[in-house]
Amino acid sequence: MTVTAAPTGVRAVDRPAPPGALRIGLARIGLELRLYLRDPGQVVFSFAYPVIMLLIFGSVFGGETTGPDVRFEDYFLAGIAATGIMLTSFQAVGIAIAEERERGDLGRLQLLGTPPAAYVIGKAGQVVVTTAAQLALLLTVASLAYDVPMPSDVGRWLTFGWVALLGILAGTVLGIAVSPFVGSARAASAGITGFSVVLQFFSGVFFVFAELPTWMQQVAAVFPLKWLTQGMRSVFLPDRAAAGEVAGSWEHGTTALVLGAWVIIGVVVCVRTFRWRRGEG
Repeated sequence: MTVTAAPTGVRAVDRPAPPGALRIGLARIGLELRLYLRDPGQVVFSFAYPVIMLLIFGSVFGGETTGPDVRFEDYFLAGIAATGIMLTSFQAVGIAIAEERERGDLGRLQLLGTPPAAYVIGKAGQVVVTTAAQLALLLTVASLAYDVPMPSDVGRWLTFGWVALLGILAGTVLGIAVSPFVGSARAASAGITGFSVVLQFFSGVFFVFAELPTWMQQVAAVFPLKWLTQGMRSVFLPDRAAAGEVAGSWEHGTTALVLGAWVIIGVVVCVRTFRWRRGEG
């Protein structure tokens, strides 16, 4: 048997390593934004709903107070800002993933070898960008239309930043986590939207939280929206308004702990339950 040696001077071809999940995820952010903008209904709803609710409630209850020198418009802005975050993260992501799974889009991504982590990074990046734009529009309307004072010190803006970011992360991973359990896209739209609306009433978005029945307060305290709303109130309301909270303070430590815990819970559930296709074991 004759063994033929490889020709001298021929070098093996160095193939570049495939991109990692982080690189693919960052590239997918732009794609997710383009897909988001191609759905005019979702864009209009995400941006218009918070502004319309602010205009409606501001017009109906404008001039009324919810406590010592706290106008309703100022109090309501915090709740509607939190609701806007929930809409663009938990609600929009949960429904979108159910639709993508039903259309087979996720199955095609699996065939292309897309890491699940890259898909999640793309969704989270899209939510961060769209939520930032939504909040900027909402705060501008609140300031111009109802003269709601914006924070004047860096500390409050930093609080706004970490509360919003934790809310976005919690809402995004929970939207992904719940998507395998809601069935069809139609069921997801009805179920997730209905749950979100109920949670808004329980969490002090439309009413003063301290005036809600105790059992509602206890139920709301389990979920992130209550803490997200309370964190936003600490940004837009004066320090003296903390006395009107159930605990008599803004509870920033508890807010960070609860929102952070929900981020971890959402990630764990995503890792264990995420599926590219319906019925996949």
